[in-house]
Amino acid sequence: MVVAIMGFLPSHTGLPQKSSCRSGICDPMVLKQRIRHKRVGIFGRKQISPTNRLYYGQNDTGALRVFVMSDLHTDYAENMAWVRRLSTVWYRNDILIVAGDVAETYKNFVVTMSELKDRFSGVFYVPGNHDLWCRREGGNYTDSLEKLRALLDVCTELGVETSPRIVDGLGIIPLFSWYHKSFDKEKDVTGIRIPSLEMACKDFHACTWPPELSNGDVALAHHFDMMNEKNNNAVEEVHKTNCQIITFSHFLPRQDLCPEKRMLFYPNLPKIIGSDFLEVRLRFIHGKNGNRSACHVFGHTHFCWDAVLDGIRYVQAPLAYPRERKRRMNGGENWLPFCIYHKGFMDKLSPSYWSEYYSKNKREPDKTDLAPWVARFYTR
Repeated sequence: MVVAIMGFLPSHTGLPQKSSCRSGICDPMVLKQRIRHKRVGIFGRKQISPTNRLYYGQNDTGALRVFVMSDLHTDYAENMAWVRRLSTVWYRNDILIVAGDVAETYKNFVVTMSELKDRFSGVFYVPGNHDLWCRREGGNYTDSLEKLRALLDVCTELGVETSPRIVDGLGIIPLFSWYHKSFDKEKDVTGIRIPSLEMACKDFHACTWPPELSNGDVALAHHFDMMNEKNNNAVEEVHKTNCQIITFSHFLPRQDLCPEKRMLFYPNLPKIIGSDFLEVRLRFIHGKNGNRSACHVFGHTHFCWDAVLDGIRYVQAPLAYPRERKRRMNGGENWLPFCIYHKGFMDKLSPSYWSEYYSKNKREPDKTDLAPWVARFYTR
């Protein structure tokens, strides 16, 4: 995700959580003042994991399997160890889609992608915000765009795909993106002291950009979106084959893939999660009304998600931070990588807490009264 603002995010239990704020977005002073409290209600609800889990065992059917995951964050030793524990046998004939946030450092990125490429027949990747952090790179990159070029170059060397391809009749289309503040169209929560984006989000400090670009502005989001233009011919070839299509990005293409602001410990989160340009591209690729073969995979917020909206299936399957998994907040290690395609798309939607919630409850973004667990957080 953008950061480790997991202390601000609702968990699968619907209860507030502590955050160590080890490496993400949070205001240390706010956390010290507000989060030094005993955890309440420990876990009244079991974490809901996808029922359509990892296909344990080798793929001997000869039919294509496609697995997805995001937010590996292998700068954490526990996450790197998880990657290395993946079978070196089971996925030899399979494809893996990685929807960004592999690692903060170039070194860990290369190690992680090498490990994955050794296990899967093919690996597809788009960059996330953590991948472009420069703070621990020793001045090796002028800015985050130069680091991006270095990551794409090493992907080419490793055989990791960053452009559209057709694999056994399935079109796989990576989409470059970055978030912008104006993506947030819903009513703001007022009456409480919310840390500024610059204070809460480390991207504003860990990423560096050329003078004409600024984090959170539309210009930066547009710059990343225009990187997709070079792939127009390849996308057209996918369309010509009339095949099923998976698109994927790191950031969110629409705001209703995130809980309402009143549900979030950091209500301004929607300002740093998505891009309007993405949904425009998705509708161009999958059709205005989508279709039964339309699927988009994303990452960034660390909320497990699987829902069909306006004819497109949207899926997020994050590994997330070790502390989130331990607290049953977000992410998964027992059911990842998530198999989304085998002899066609999986029919059954995977139960994930928030997408399940919104399948049964109407979204009411104009309501800004804080959810009880958020209200308790801000009154401490």
